Amino acid sequence: MARVPDNIFEHPRLAAIYDALEADRSDLDVYVAIAEELGARRVLDVGCGTGTFALLLADRGLDVTALDPAGGSLRVARAKAGSERVHWIHGDAKSLPSLHVDLATMTGNVAQAIVEPSDWEATLRGVYKAMRPGGHLVFETRVPARRAWQEWNRAASHRNTDIQGVGAVESWVEVIDVSGPLVTFRGTWVFASDGEVLTSDSTLRFREREEIEATLTAHGYEVTEVRDAPDRPGREFVFFALRPQ
Repeated sequence: MARVPDNIFEHPRLAAIYDALEADRSDLDVYVAIAEELGARRVLDVGCGTGTFALLLADRGLDVTALDPAGGSLRVARAKAGSERVHWIHGDAKSLPSLHVDLATMTGNVAQAIVEPSDWEATLRGVYKAMRPGGHLVFETRVPARRAWQEWNRAASHRNTDIQGVGAVESWVEVIDVSGPLVTFRGTWVFASDGEVLTSDSTLRFREREEIEATLTAHGYEVTEVRDAPDRPGREFVFFALRPQ
């Protein structure tokens, strides 16, 4: 059975305000720099969400394919200026064609949202097929030892955001379950204009570095480098995985 996208990415009202609530996307500057470093001209953005990174690359003249299972997020992406320059795909990496991309990315900890081991392995196979020999898969995951979820509580995350055309939105997140490497948390949004309350439950898998390297190697990749995220030192692994020539 296909996994249903989390409400935050699929519900029309939540997808429409995602960018306003996540306005600081300076984390994507790192990936833009990586694309330049690797000389990539064709890029696959896996888990593109509302298309912010795909459009950043398209604005720089790159050939971009953007993939996401959430139709709500893709509707937002397709409505943005310049969206016609991106090839949008509604789905997951399991059924990707051979695109011969130079670079495939999973930004914003998308890799952690692929929770089931079978889905993770299918994603690695699909991305491998979509890349050209000599292409790279680059993605980030949180370092489990830092236990980032301990900071995901209402007191630390509560905020009120005034969104143009929407009004004030109160929001917060809180962890509702920790079971081994799986962390489930709930986001809550309260719309001042009509009092509607929406929630979204999400689960992330916190994989150890050794586990990730082992699964990459098992699926034909060569792990060429594991970097520290420059904007979040000590908190993230950034994996560079090569499809050998």
